[in-house]
Order: sequence, then C-alpha cells, then structure tokens
Amino acid sequence: MTNSSGKILIVDDEERIRRLLKLYLEKDGYETAEAEDGTTAVEMILNNHYDLVLLDIMLPGMTGIEVAKVVRKEKEIPIMMITARGEENNRVEGFLSGADDYIVKPFSPREVMLRVAAILKRTKPSESESSTIEYPMLKIFPDARKVLVDEVAINLTPKEFELLLYLSKSPEKIFTREVLLKEVWKYEFFGDLRTVDTHVKRLREKLLKQSKPVSKMIVTVWGMGYKFSPNDDHAANDAQ
Repeated sequence: MTNSSGKILIVDDEERIRRLLKLYLEKDGYETAEAEDGTTAVEMILNNHYDLVLLDIMLPGMTGIEVAKVVRKEKEIPIMMITARGEENNRVEGFLSGADDYIVKPFSPREVMLRVAAILKRTKPSESESSTIEYPMLKIFPDARKVLVDEVAINLTPKEFELLLYLSKSPEKIFTREVLLKEVWKYEFFGDLRTVDTHVKRLREKLLKQSKPVSKMIVTVWGMGYKFSPNDDHAANDAQ
C-alpha cells in the first residue's frame, strides 16, 4: 500500500474494530498501522510519523485520555477519539486532553471516513493560505501552522489552530456555531455544536496564558456565535 492519502494509526483493544477501520481506510487509499494498548500507542506515535491517530478511550494500561495528554506534550498530530461512551463529560474530557474530534461506538464507517477526510484536509495548508496574518501582539503563519502571541510561540492543537485561522481571516464578521462546524470541521450533516464552544474555550485559555488582550480577540456574540475582533472595545462581549 502506498502512502497516497496519509498514514493513520488505529488504536483500539478490539481486533474487530481495528480490522474494520483498517479495511475502510485502506480502501480509501490510506496507509495504516495498529496498536492495541495505550503504552504501545505512545511509543509508536513518538517514534514515527502519522497524519492522524484514531484513538479509543477505553484501553488497557493507559487510557486514550492519558495517551492524548502525553502525545500533546510532544506532537501536534490530529487525534480523533473513539469511545463507546457518548456522555457529554467524556467528550469534553477528550477535547480537553487534546483531541480534535470524537466519534461514538457503534459508528458508521462512512461517517468515520468523512470525518477523517475533513480533519486531514484542514491540517494540510493550501497555497492560498501562505500569507502571514498579523494583528497587534498576534502573528499567524498558515504554512508553518505556527502562532506567535507577543512573539512567543503558542502550542495549539490542529483544530484550535484552524479555528483561530478561520476567524482571524474575517475580522468583525460573526459566525454561527453551525457555520464554524461546517467550515472548520467540514460537517454538514452531523456534529455537536458544543464541539465549537469547547474549542473556543480551550483556545482562549491558551492565548490568555500569554496575553489577555489577544485572548479577548475571540468574542462571543450572545445569541449568534463568535467573531474575531482585534479592537480594544469588545471586552464586555467576551465570555469565559
């Protein structure tokens, strides 16, 4: 199998799940690798290149949440959580650990493929995104997928970066959660709107650690959605 579409690591302790995902991914042109426990997954991720990790939460040894936290300290690889538990607190915990997306078992293989394609499309910058975006105390480098706040590099997950990039390209324009979910996550027929809120909250927190004014550039417009505002008079609209 040639690596024409990307290389994906499948981490799940159930062989049938790994086999199913492998079948569909390779059919779509992806190269795959497998791990059946968290410890092995961490070792493989840190010592190899993968374009995406499909990561089960319930794993022997280290959980998927623990794996994501360890990986996030070293790499910015996209992570999609796979879990049999669909409760909100588990999804939020996954996002806070660094996951870019999640899907709940039992899942539709077609939906997984659509989500995988959407993540990989967004994490590969296009030629049209080559120009640096600059605002006071904030610089965004699309090609390098790098963000500087007050000249200090900020460690963002792929989806946090894409969300900031998308908002910053249209200052003062209000985007609904539905639009952001469609344009940033590329979901038209599925997706949880709380995904957007969780990522905005996490993005603000990371920016705030370096600069309060920059964190306030991401503004909540109550009853509508979010906008990017580089002005100084929007603090009253900002949400925690």
